Amino acid sequence: MDRKWMLLAALLAVIASVLPACRPAAATIKIGLQGPLTGDYAYEGLGFERAVKLLVDKTNEKGGLLGKQIELIVEDDKGDPKESSLVADRLKAKGVVAVIGAYNSTATEPASAIYDEAGILHITPSSTATRLTEKGYQRFFRVCFLDDRQGLFAAKYLTEELGANKVGVLHDNSTYAQGLAEWTKKYLEEEGATVPFFDAINPQDKDFTPILTKIKGADLDAIYFTGYHAQGGLLLRQSEDLGLETQWAMGNACNNPELIEIAGQDAATGVIVTTEPLPSDLPYTEAKVFNEQYKIEYGEYPASVWWVMAADAFNVIKYAIEQTNSTDSAKLAEFLHTEFKDYPGITGPIIGFDEKGDRLGTIHKAYVITDAGEFVPL
Repeated sequence: MDRKWMLLAALLAVIASVLPACRPAAATIKIGLQGPLTGDYAYEGLGFERAVKLLVDKTNEKGGLLGKQIELIVEDDKGDPKESSLVADRLKAKGVVAVIGAYNSTATEPASAIYDEAGILHITPSSTATRLTEKGYQRFFRVCFLDDRQGLFAAKYLTEELGANKVGVLHDNSTYAQGLAEWTKKYLEEEGATVPFFDAINPQDKDFTPILTKIKGADLDAIYFTGYHAQGGLLLRQSEDLGLETQWAMGNACNNPELIEIAGQDAATGVIVTTEPLPSDLPYTEAKVFNEQYKIEYGEYPASVWWVMAADAFNVIKYAIEQTNSTDSAKLAEFLHTEFKDYPGITGPIIGFDEKGDRLGTIHKAYVITDAGEFVPL
């Protein structure tokens, strides 16, 4: 009897050892998308979803990838770092091979650590904080451009084009905004300007009168705000109420039509925004094709460059899978680091990625908000 049980146990062990190899391959290729679908930044997150879903649907209509349909799994991280960690854990558990997101650097930072540990390819369309790619994560990339490059562009524009000598810099203590503020201050001083005002708001506040009063008393030529559009709009509205006449300039997180809605047209008119080009200003064939496809699908052209960056992130993932004939993240990352060159992106040629995963080059421009409520390139 004992011998029979021993033989049965041995047989079961053999069966158990071969079962994993017998399991069917995944029926779909799962790609995750995380972003703020609710909260202050929902405008951007919902745009991510629409842009990527458009490309996923078109890819699936043509047969998908590697003979499989793409399954897009979308999660709402609310732009919050704690929620972002939970989202990353959920996407990991659902078996995604790659993730696009998050929107803001504060949310991307904790998620990137989870994806790295899990061995998941991760591309952010919009998180520009320089420190994100200084952690040694080999599967983390971005199709946007770094804060140090925008800081240099902003400093040169403020000093050379506006002739500003005394410039204030205001941020919100977030990973992105503080980093951009520090880079801008550094480059302003290198350009010969003084920065007598360098401070931060609490983004949870709704009344910014105290800090605006300080700005008014600082006798500045210009003030550069590096935070997000929700707070930027309030700052503009309240500065008008206070009679603050200092020239406002803002970073690329304020490249958003909702800024004008929050501020009011009068307060927003004349504000300068340093940013990547708006989708309508992208001269590339790929951009024109995508913009028209987006309009056919949703009834309007894409309004935010970050939506188009999300589309670029998807296309990079798709191209890497096609070229490697694999969804193995190590192979995909190796391809992006070593062989991916001069890809025709919607936001312009993607020259490649450096050893940290940062996109090479830069495409920043300056815009002014007109009295017609439009962002017009300068």
